[in-house]
Amino acid sequence: MNFAYLLLGSNIQPEQNIPLALNALVPPQVTILAQSQIWKTPSVGSPGPDFLNQAIHIASPLGEQELKFSYLRKLEENLGRVRTVDKNAPRTIDLDIIVFNGKVLDPNLWAHAHIAIPLAELIPNLPTAYYGLSLAEVARRLNVTGVARLFSTHWA
Repeated sequence: MNFAYLLLGSNIQPEQNIPLALNALVPPQVTILAQSQIWKTPSVGSPGPDFLNQAIHIASPLGEQELKFSYLRKLEENLGRVRTVDKNAPRTIDLDIIVFNGKVLDPNLWAHAHIAIPLAELIPNLPTAYYGLSLAEVARRLNVTGVARLFSTHWA
C-alpha cells in the first residue's frame, strides 16, 4: 500500500467541483484517510478568481505514475478540466500529488501558501532540508500577511 498527500484546488465553481472530486476518490484505488480544512487563496501565476484548496491524505495500491496519470488525470478530465498552454489558467479541478510515500514531489510546497497551509494541517512536522523548519513553521511564515483565509472546516 502506498500513502500520499494530495492537494485539491479549483477556481471554477470550487464549491461544486472539490466535493465532486472527493466523492470520486473511492476504494479500491484510493482511500481517504484525512482531510484538511478548506482554504481560499489568490490565483498564482495567472490572473483569475481565487482558489479553494484542500489537502487530503490517502492510501492507494497504485504507484506514483499510475496514480497521477491513469487515475487523477482521468478524474480531472471527467470533472471538466481542460489543460492549456498556461498551466496556471483557471480550472474546474486540479489534483496534485505533493508527497508520495514520504517523498516531497512538489518543491513548491515550501514556497506557496496555497500548498503549505492545507498540508501543514495534516503533516505539520514534515521537515525541510532547505530551511531547517517544519512545514507548520513554513506555512505560518508564508501566511504572515493573511494571504490564505479559512473558507470552511468541511464541505456542507
